[in-house]
Amino acid sequence: MGRWMSLPLLLLLLLLCEVRAQEENRVVFLPGAFQNVSVSQNETVQAVVSRIPTEVTFITLQFHTQYRNATLSYTKTPRLGWSVTAVDSGLLSTLLPSQVSLSLFLSSSDDDVVAGTGVILPYSSTDPVPGACNTEFNLDIDPNVYIHYNLYETTIHFAPANLGYERGQTPPACDQSTDRNTRWRLNYDIYQYFLPENDLSERSLFSGIQAVADIRGMMENGRQVMTLSATDMTMAVFNSIPGQGVIYSVIVRDPLLNTSASYIPVHTYACSFTSTLDSCQTLGRISTKVFFTVAGLVGLFVCFFGHRFFKCELFCMGFSFSAFFFFVLITRTTELDYDICLAVSVVIGIVGGVILVMSWWRFGSVMACIVVVGLMLGFLVASIVLFTPLGDLEVFRRSDAVFWVTFCCIMIVVPFFFVRWPREGNIITCGVIGSYAVVLAVNAYIYTSLSYITLNILKRFLNNSFSKAFTDVPFQTVDYIMITVWVVFAISGIVLQLYRERSRPFFPPSPYLMWQQERERRKTNVLDPSHHFPPLPNRLLARVWQLTKRMEPAGEHTPLLL
Repeated sequence: MGRWMSLPLLLLLLLLCEVRAQEENRVVFLPGAFQNVSVSQNETVQAVVSRIPTEVTFITLQFHTQYRNATLSYTKTPRLGWSVTAVDSGLLSTLLPSQVSLSLFLSSSDDDVVAGTGVILPYSSTDPVPGACNTEFNLDIDPNVYIHYNLYETTIHFAPANLGYERGQTPPACDQSTDRNTRWRLNYDIYQYFLPENDLSERSLFSGIQAVADIRGMMENGRQVMTLSATDMTMAVFNSIPGQGVIYSVIVRDPLLNTSASYIPVHTYACSFTSTLDSCQTLGRISTKVFFTVAGLVGLFVCFFGHRFFKCELFCMGFSFSAFFFFVLITRTTELDYDICLAVSVVIGIVGGVILVMSWWRFGSVMACIVVVGLMLGFLVASIVLFTPLGDLEVFRRSDAVFWVTFCCIMIVVPFFFVRWPREGNIITCGVIGSYAVVLAVNAYIYTSLSYITLNILKRFLNNSFSKAFTDVPFQTVDYIMITVWVVFAISGIVLQLYRERSRPFFPPSPYLMWQQERERRKTNVLDPSHHFPPLPNRLLARVWQLTKRMEPAGEHTPLLL
């Protein structure tokens, strides 16, 4: 009983010691326990690890902040080759035979307070040493994963690992030979962990980091996307998802000893927290929101009334086809600003929509217009197929030709069904594409992964190297809600239009052909009063003549006949 009564007192003493240590710029880390640390401007915090067990050969200290850089150093004054500055930073310290404690140092590289969370992870002599065969980065042993992103792709790099060794022993040679007793037997598992959607909070990030910081946590909570052998390049490319938090981690495995070690996990939102324009908090341009809001309203109309108002539907399909094509063309061939490219694409899309409507108005070829409509549905179907894990197959990532041939085959096959069932195919297209436009409109305000069905294809059009990227995106609660909305809207629109159009002609007749038939009828039908009407030009000239000639006065001008 006395032991249990002394526990609260012991915890209080530890808390007081920790507060005192923080005040003295000294923080004690316990292996495997996360420690929140705040580093003030021009301050250096000493991270102390004590009572290290003798079976531990090396340890890693990792420190994570949301978007402010922190400097982690072996010395109190950071030096090149002895420190690392990053949002996700880490150092690996090998231990001497009798060493039971060590100290590392944290400092702020920005003119502001840096708050983050850190953890110490111990490893034994049989575990591989992450980054011990580094020849590219500044540190001698570099366990960090370096991340770079742009609008299209996110790339991670890391240094190769080496085999483990006992305290005080000489490390195995990295490149002396390639037999099974060297580091060339090691494998690297790349893991990915998605943070909650639409959550840019620091609390969410730190919870995610704590869930996947070690090997067991990442294997249980993360998703393994690929495995690299020692002969592969130590890099991986992923699809950028602006506004979506993602944590990447590399676990190096020794298949002979069945041991493993973790590199320092890194995170990214594929956007900037400090940018004054299009930052993570204000992601999305006003022009994009306006465009997709209008597109969503029009899509809702097409979903439920597209076939009934055939000319409006043709205009929308022609607009979408032309705008997408010319947006890709303008972006690849010019250096115009995004808003200008979008405006020009809208203008060209309007022209394309008018041309498609006028071609049906003049020639009356429904099948020619239905082919364009079918290609739109085929484009969306092909995008959905390659949005699945099928799109991440190695054959599609290695060869653009195979990817685009497969995409075009799926896209072209869909319109063939329209030849047999043109009205049903047109109504299905209205329901599916119109409801997807509603999903894109929602995505302009609330992030949903469904937008990447078509956005991944657009990125592959615009970026030649995007084929190497993994296009996996998270599916969370909001995505399942949007899938439900998409399916409900599509089915409702299709059923409503099929029911309403069941007794009507398949397609409305061409206005121009109707006018020609009416004109021929008037010429041949002498009983029709309109047959005796003079032609329109003659009627106009007669009207002008009446307006210009002098009016005769009213009255009798002839003598009365008796």
